[in-house]
Amino acid sequence: MCSVYRPENESRHRARLKLGDRLENLRTARNAILKVDGAGDPVLSSAVYATEAVGCEEDAGEFLNAVVEVEFEGNPRDLLRNLKTIETSMGRPAAHKRNTSRTVDIDLLYVDAIEVRDEDLRVPHPRMVTRRFVLEPLSDIRAELVLPGQEKPVSELLALLPESARVLRLTNDW
Repeated sequence: MCSVYRPENESRHRARLKLGDRLENLRTARNAILKVDGAGDPVLSSAVYATEAVGCEEDAGEFLNAVVEVEFEGNPRDLLRNLKTIETSMGRPAAHKRNTSRTVDIDLLYVDAIEVRDEDLRVPHPRMVTRRFVLEPLSDIRAELVLPGQEKPVSELLALLPESARVLRLTNDW
């Protein structure tokens, strides 16, 4: 187990989170995140995108995805614990099978320049730069951001992704 936290002397950070599934669940999740101890108002919020359910059960329907940036005071592990509590309160079982529909899916994408490499937490999210449904909404709010461990901004990473699953802007107002 290896943890790397940078910068070490700061306690107030900006975290980026990907919220997934249906529109009302997105609203509920965003409101719950704002009630987490140490969290502040969203600094930025992307549009909501509809994406095909790839690799899921046949009747899964489309997923809805968005990215919000919130300020919070604390460390990534505490934030993740709170996010998991929100997911559970919204009906997502703690032991959830991969690639199946779920009520809500809140991923901690990254937290400033902090890096964590533990068995139960990886920040930045290890697969986010390969996922159009993450980079598209992230590009809405931070197109020029260079993610930890990357050399190119989000907009360029997005442009490099092959057109695979459909990602369609659904609404800006949520």
